[in-house]
Amino acid sequence: MPLTSQILRYTAFSADPAGGNPAGVVLDASALDDSGMLEIAADLGYSETAFLTPDGTLRFFSPKAEVAFCGHATVATAVALAEHGAGPGDYVFKTPAGEIPVSVREVDGELRATLTSVQPHVKEIAEADLAEALAALDWPARDLDENLPPRIAFAGNNHLVIGAATRERLADLSYDFDRLKQLMERLELTTVQLAYRAGESVFHVRDPFPIGGVVEDPATGAAAVAFGAYARELGLVEEESVLTLHQGEDMGRPGVLTVTLKAGDSRVRVSGTAVALSA
Repeated sequence: MPLTSQILRYTAFSADPAGGNPAGVVLDASALDDSGMLEIAADLGYSETAFLTPDGTLRFFSPKAEVAFCGHATVATAVALAEHGAGPGDYVFKTPAGEIPVSVREVDGELRATLTSVQPHVKEIAEADLAEALAALDWPARDLDENLPPRIAFAGNNHLVIGAATRERLADLSYDFDRLKQLMERLELTTVQLAYRAGESVFHVRDPFPIGGVVEDPATGAAAVAFGAYARELGLVEEESVLTLHQGEDMGRPGVLTVTLKAGDSRVRVSGTAVALSA
């Protein structure tokens, strides 16, 4: 498998360099130790940078710390591999969260990657913890969508899902960074996924990410697969469904994440394009 040790820059879940979620990618990180990877991630300043070694191990670092799983950086890595000599095909990455199969196919002239999550699960959040999250967000309870009940969803890492009653509520995001970060550290959350349902299978989402050192993540593949598990677990969608998640619009970096649920398979898939960015 052709590899390169240079630092690549991609944006995932968009074919437009101005959209999606930027990620750093190092296809051969065999010469780097943990401090070296963290230094590169901090210098790049993206929400995540992915580091691959020739044995298929894939690790993710935010500017602040290592993260067990990152969807958009996985998609970026798979597309980067395809573009740097490996070509479209099927890969299996060994991540701290478990093995993640990824397929890369050319669709309408664009490379599109689909990753399959680890086994997901969904659990309730304590009332006091939810109250603290809402206080940190400055969201009154009346602004929540009662049809999207708050839950903690896992598909590689934990995400607190909170439903907004209106698109306007979702668009108005100004939160207490340190307060939300402290809650997320205590509950071991990676992001808070704020969601607005725009149609039967269409959602708009936003993901505060203070634990990674950034205010908001533009397109969050890990949260997308967790959200798919949440939607299925609560009976919000059919067991066999394709969901479209729009993210990044309120940040000026629009992206589209396609979440696929298959009957008889509890794992969740998320698909999207990725495109190289100039240094």
